[in-house]
Amino acid sequence: MVATIPVARRIHIRGDHGLRHGLDDTDTDTEERTVTVEVSTREAEVLALLGEHLGNAEIAARLFISVRTVESHVSSLLRKLGASDRRVLARYAARAGDAEPGHRRPPLPAPLTSFVGRERERSTLADMIGRHRQVTAVGPGGVGKTRLALAVASDAPHPDGVWFVDLVSTTDPDMVAATVAGALGIGEQPGAGLDESLVSAVTDRHALLVLDNCEQVRDGAARLIERLLAGCPRLTVLATSRARLMVPFERVYPVPPLSLEGAGASDAVALFMDRAAAGGWPPNHALRDRIAEFCERLDGMALAIELAAARWPSLGLDGLDAGLSDPLRMLAGGSRADDRHRSVRAALDWSHALLEPDDRALLRRVSVFVGPFTAVEAAEVTASEPGITAEGLARLAEQSLLTVTASPRGTEYRALETIRRYGVERLGEAGETADVRAAHLRWCLATTERLVAGPPDRGGFDAVADEFRTALSWAADRPDLRPDAHRLATDLATLAFARNLLGESQQRHEQAAVLADDPAAAAAILRRAAAVAGCRMNGEDMYRLHRAAADAAGRAGDLPGAATDLATAATTLYRFDTKFARTPPQEEAEALITRAREIAGDDPAAVAAVALAEAGRTLVEAFGAGDSSESVVSATIRRAERAVALAGVTGDPLAESAALDTLTVTRSWAGDPLATVEIARRRLSLLETAPDGPATTHELIDALGTSMAAALGAGDLPNALRWARRLAEHPLLAEVGHRATSWSLVAEALAGGVDEVVTDGARFLDSWRRSGSPARAGLGPPVAAVAMVHGLRGDDDARREWRAMLERLDDSPWQTHGYGAVFDGISLLHHGRADEALARMRPEPEEVRSRIMWIWFHWYVALRVEAAVAAGSVDAGRLVAEARGIVAGNPVATALVERADALLSGDRPRVAATAAAFEAAGCTYQAARSLVLAGGDDAARGAAALADLGLVPMKTV
Repeated sequence: MVATIPVARRIHIRGDHGLRHGLDDTDTDTEERTVTVEVSTREAEVLALLGEHLGNAEIAARLFISVRTVESHVSSLLRKLGASDRRVLARYAARAGDAEPGHRRPPLPAPLTSFVGRERERSTLADMIGRHRQVTAVGPGGVGKTRLALAVASDAPHPDGVWFVDLVSTTDPDMVAATVAGALGIGEQPGAGLDESLVSAVTDRHALLVLDNCEQVRDGAARLIERLLAGCPRLTVLATSRARLMVPFERVYPVPPLSLEGAGASDAVALFMDRAAAGGWPPNHALRDRIAEFCERLDGMALAIELAAARWPSLGLDGLDAGLSDPLRMLAGGSRADDRHRSVRAALDWSHALLEPDDRALLRRVSVFVGPFTAVEAAEVTASEPGITAEGLARLAEQSLLTVTASPRGTEYRALETIRRYGVERLGEAGETADVRAAHLRWCLATTERLVAGPPDRGGFDAVADEFRTALSWAADRPDLRPDAHRLATDLATLAFARNLLGESQQRHEQAAVLADDPAAAAAILRRAAAVAGCRMNGEDMYRLHRAAADAAGRAGDLPGAATDLATAATTLYRFDTKFARTPPQEEAEALITRAREIAGDDPAAVAAVALAEAGRTLVEAFGAGDSSESVVSATIRRAERAVALAGVTGDPLAESAALDTLTVTRSWAGDPLATVEIARRRLSLLETAPDGPATTHELIDALGTSMAAALGAGDLPNALRWARRLAEHPLLAEVGHRATSWSLVAEALAGGVDEVVTDGARFLDSWRRSGSPARAGLGPPVAAVAMVHGLRGDDDARREWRAMLERLDDSPWQTHGYGAVFDGISLLHHGRADEALARMRPEPEEVRSRIMWIWFHWYVALRVEAAVAAGSVDAGRLVAEARGIVAGNPVATALVERADALLSGDRPRVAATAAAFEAAGCTYQAARSLVLAGGDDAARGAAALADLGLVPMKTV
């Protein structure tokens, strides 16, 4: 594609290397010129999102690509546009003339007709949104709330622009957040609901959010607005609704009908004249007074006036008067309509009466669509020929009863909500509701089946998701349609998971389980729901849903299945304790295991599940007691290995993966990091054969994290980085920058990737703040890693900022004696403060072994030895000898101990030789440090290498 970018006068063209643009913000003598630059479609999407000031991780999440792919596109754009940095690219994006927006904020709908009058209302509403953070434009249907809101929003002076979200097709108050997320291209973050994910995504945006048509989901809209206002201090919300939302800080603006005072100054008359003229027959100005009387009979309602004006060319004023008189008298004060709707209903009744019978039938039948639809889709639901349906839709559009838009799916039609609701009423009066809604349900089922079977289609799902939700809401309450409702809920659960709408996926799975006639089927669905809850980082729901699955299996007479579910619920408490806000008491888990053992029989899957739960319980008990005696360690390992063996018999890769996870933790706790790495690799390989689905996704994310940790603990930095990056690029984590980059920050810091740590650290901090600055101990290691790197760079202000974060996040033994001691030790040794480093790691390894996470044990042992040698400790020789046996097989820790021994003996060539070992292990920083410690010419090379990394010079004792 071609991106057209206006630039200042100064343009430099250098040979065949393309355009180089110089922008001088201080140059006042400039003129707008246009330079056309060839960029790919994806580059244009990335450029547009850079204009929204998004980071690479956020862009990757929006476009469903990897962070590294984004980085490649950014580099290409810098080169093609001759930009010096991302800020310049953002300015280019703001100037881009026709670059495709990709997943940018939803643009304001482009009105097909001019906006007439309303100057006073426009000024008043604009002033209100300038002074108040939440304004609701209130009025009856057809008064013109949406057009007024769009007119005001188009002039809104918000730096980050305007987001427009139409809630007209949303019928479930609980789905408001999903609709807004779909419009803004935002997915749900693991460990957070969709409300929290929206807050996280827009928290620092200075923007205007327009929520249109809130009345049918008022409670859901009110809840979401309150959350957004509380978490997004620079966001303003303009809502349109038929009733106020009753949220804090709401300011209500009642939208009046069009002004009727005097034919010459009447907005109502001006609107009628404008719309009637568009039909090719401008009214004679001599009729203005009569037209004013006609508009007054319509109460100045914009929709009614537009419908009437559309018939002006064929009926004239006398015909309009005749067609309108009877419905108005019939509905005046009638029980079917209140004062707010009377005039619009009159106009609709009149317009409806002018239609041919076939067109009336088509209008009421397509009213079951809550969103846009094509002629083919309408034909399927109305059981008519596509050609005949298309002709009928065109006639309805000509009479302003349907709007027409072009879309990637083709020509789409949509009824304005007031008209759609009118059609629904007519459908009921005709006695056709059940048949047409059943046809709509069948179309939804066919569509979901196609989407589930095909490749991921985010846009395709978003376009029709509200149709599925509406059809399911209708069918779920009808006993004769329970099988269809069950199928639709199941498909919707699958599609929502693929769309990263994890909260809705879990909800639909649970709904499908309720709708299932077979309790065995319900049990299977509840197990999938539990896996989705795991992806959401919700331990309580995982636990609850596995227990619910056990109950369903029991009702089905499947005792082995119930045993498996009960044992899995207990295992959840052991494997995923960090996903619980409050873990159930140990006695409850014991009872689950006991009951599972009683009913398991000799079923392989049940026996394996019980064995895994018992292995997890044994490990937790041993770790909690701090008992690492040989007998306890051996017994714990045997239980874990037995669980793996029994899981292997089942032929279920997910069961075997879960057992291998427990064995991984057991081996690491036992002090065998090398075996841990091999088990972790085996687990990842096993999961490659597992079927797609929430359970596999949950296991894979957990396995990647465990594998990365295992590699780090064993000194395998290349694989640690590889798995950390793979984890960061997973679609479920890509939108959560602080979680996605956590382990890669740790690995990069230890390897010496200074630039990567600084860059990703900024992304981490931004994402953490967007998410409400959660105080989670699991975020301590990356924070400590970034603090260390800033200390090595000599940026004391940044180091203090990150240290303050660390103190807030984690004061556990892991921080005190584990990763905190490791990162502090590296920093102190770099700055020549060996005595302080030794004091920081004073406790003997065996003293802290049961109190620190196993990842850090070898690092702690090796760095403690180096600190002892550098500080001249009398115990240095003994510590070196003891450490060799402990860290054997760990390339980085072994090289650290070897270097300490060489320094102790004064063997400088041996010290220099360790640089090659560090390089081979992927530890650039330690390689440079070896050269500096070796002295002589090596020291100069080492100092240069440290400078290339961006670090301050080392201080040696």
